[in-house]
Amino acid sequence: MIKTDFLVIGSGIAGLSYALKVANHFKEAQVILVTKAEKEESNTKYAQGGIATVTNTDTDSFEEHIQDTLIAGDGLCDEAVVRMVVEEAPKRLEELIAWGTQFDKTNQGDYSLGREGGHSQNRILHHKDVTGSEIARALLETVDKTKNITLLEDHFTVDFITDHHILRAQGHEKTVTHRDEITCYGAYVLDENTQEIKTIQAKITLLAAGGSGQVYRTTTNPKIATGDGIAMAYRAKAKVKDIEFIQFHPTALHQEPAQSPAFLITEAVRGEGGILRNIYGERFMEKYDDRLELAPRDIVARAIDSELKLTGEDYVYLDCKHIDPKHFVNHFPNITKKCKSLGIDVHKDFIPVTPAAHYICGGVAVDMNGETTIENLYACGECSRTGLHGANRLASNSLIEAVVYAHKSFEHAITKFDSLTFRNDIPGWDDTDTSKNKENILITHDRRDIQKIMSNYVGIVRSDERLQRAANRIEMLYQENKELYKKAKLSVPICELRNMITNAYLIIQASMERKENKGGFYNQDCLKP
Repeated sequence: MIKTDFLVIGSGIAGLSYALKVANHFKEAQVILVTKAEKEESNTKYAQGGIATVTNTDTDSFEEHIQDTLIAGDGLCDEAVVRMVVEEAPKRLEELIAWGTQFDKTNQGDYSLGREGGHSQNRILHHKDVTGSEIARALLETVDKTKNITLLEDHFTVDFITDHHILRAQGHEKTVTHRDEITCYGAYVLDENTQEIKTIQAKITLLAAGGSGQVYRTTTNPKIATGDGIAMAYRAKAKVKDIEFIQFHPTALHQEPAQSPAFLITEAVRGEGGILRNIYGERFMEKYDDRLELAPRDIVARAIDSELKLTGEDYVYLDCKHIDPKHFVNHFPNITKKCKSLGIDVHKDFIPVTPAAHYICGGVAVDMNGETTIENLYACGECSRTGLHGANRLASNSLIEAVVYAHKSFEHAITKFDSLTFRNDIPGWDDTDTSKNKENILITHDRRDIQKIMSNYVGIVRSDERLQRAANRIEMLYQENKELYKKAKLSVPICELRNMITNAYLIIQASMERKENKGGFYNQDCLKP
């Protein structure tokens, strides 16, 4: 049994900034931060474009950022949340800078502000084309210097500890069924090096475990993005909402053979003037939206999907040849280098691109304090559903949402921390009557099957028939793997497969329930928006 005051699950921008806040506020408190891979590996690391914040009130305003967000969200944003996030964003930006994050500046010393799809003004702060990596670097360096934070790498969170586990350990047949009866007391965590499952009891737990892009065959998300946080929260009976809204990034680099994760060509490239063309070299966005390449992501992704169906090809082109070469290389050195490694000269050649699963707009439902429906469990970052994004996230709003909600969760946690105590009846993990799984190849095959099912039937454009087929196939996978989970000693592949099946199920069910097309959700059998 390990006891800690605060347990943080996830080492992206949300988890790191929250951990720093509680550790610095409560100097004597212990904070344990667990992450399933090495500490640098998170969705934050792969964020290229930047962070959307109003910094120049001469040319921009909170109201414009709010309206851009509401328009992108297609009527499903919570306006009070949007206003809170946008108005608090500059303060949280200053904290990132104070922690050591360096954003690009102009020769005059002002922030170099980019523009992306759906934004009416230039308001995207960035660090070249590796903004997320720069933020993660600064936060991790600060965490490493903070003595009361213990960071555990290669630790996979299996499940939250709740009243369900306590009652079962006490021999009660009936466990908790109502959300308002559930409290989180920490989590069971698998040490991947020793294969030991640790019981970590915590007064307050923050879930910041990222997204679920790996349920799709082509995604910009890293291998670790298997929806673990959403699945764990759902099993603990937390409310999950808006999970049918999957944002497909319009421009992932098309490679043969396909790579996972797919290399992202940031939206900022289109913000600098990049033009989308079909395989015949024809510009096509004017057929779909007056905002052309700077329309919101859902519109651009569906437009590309339509062009691919018309031409029968697997990709379209992004034309950057007319952009000033020196400026392009300076702003997008990573993209330039990657393309060059594939024999693509961005100054002379078109870049082949295709849509890829990028971001889940829904997730674990939280209020404006970051509280889930489970007591003492907070959630922020991509695994959460705050109401900011609605049906479609506005580009570069995710990083700022993460730090704003990390702060709100911190503020609320400190109001209740002193009243919380540890329990003495938390059971350890019980793996009696289990044995080591002998055939990992079945897990690998099933993981690929999930990705194939979701890509073929629950992609950019869906239909009632496709969704029903997907539901039938996911149910078969669930039944086949239910016994495996019960009988086998846990491993990361087994747990990830379980979580991917859960996420696929939730996305499919939510898609079947939605009867109106909004933002990133489009069913050709639904009422048109």
